[in-house]
Amino acid sequence: MDTIWNILLDIYSMVLDLGAVMAQLAESFLVTVQIFVLTLVFSMPLGLIVAFGRMSKNRIIRAIVKAYISVMRGTPLMLQILVVYFGPFYVFRIRMGNGFRFPAVIIAFAINYAAYFAEIYRAGIESIPAGQYEAAQILGYNKVQTFFKIILPQVFKRVLPPVTNETITLVKDTSLAFTISVAEMFTKAKQIAAAEANILPLMAAGVFYYIFNLVVAWVMERLEKKFSYYR
Repeated sequence: MDTIWNILLDIYSMVLDLGAVMAQLAESFLVTVQIFVLTLVFSMPLGLIVAFGRMSKNRIIRAIVKAYISVMRGTPLMLQILVVYFGPFYVFRIRMGNGFRFPAVIIAFAINYAAYFAEIYRAGIESIPAGQYEAAQILGYNKVQTFFKIILPQVFKRVLPPVTNETITLVKDTSLAFTISVAEMFTKAKQIAAAEANILPLMAAGVFYYIFNLVVAWVMERLEKKFSYYR
């Protein structure tokens, strides 16, 4: 009985510790959510603009955009965060204060994910049959009306699955903000784990990330079902 009682006490103590850790991580979790939301807000429309540049008939614009996409996808996001934050000093000798840390993270994340979204959008746009453009022209639509009223809704439906994958990846990539000491959830979990010499805070952070990903995946799945109007 004593052994069972001790085990129950240990479990109870662990639950209490986990609750305390979760409470400490909750504030930093809001920073993680901010990084996630702001990255999507800026990168998704920017990605569409980049996609237009990638498909431009102007060879110079197309080459510049292609090089940008290649660099963004071919170098680590961690390196890009460091370049955005320290670049102003090393290139222009402009000292950016600590207040620039969070904006630097958002800028780096936005330009990185815009490159990925651009290629997804491009694939979606180019998958639309040319006959739809011709049909729209016959009906009297101009190019702008054709794109926003006919092409874009179909593109949105087709690119949802790959966009979902990138969105889920973004949830996990938010932890890279620790590179320039932005106190998001993973950074906070590491600090608590180091201070208490306990792996529990890191496990708690993993639970937060997993639940966050479940919610994101559920929302994206609902969107996919909503736009599956031909099934």
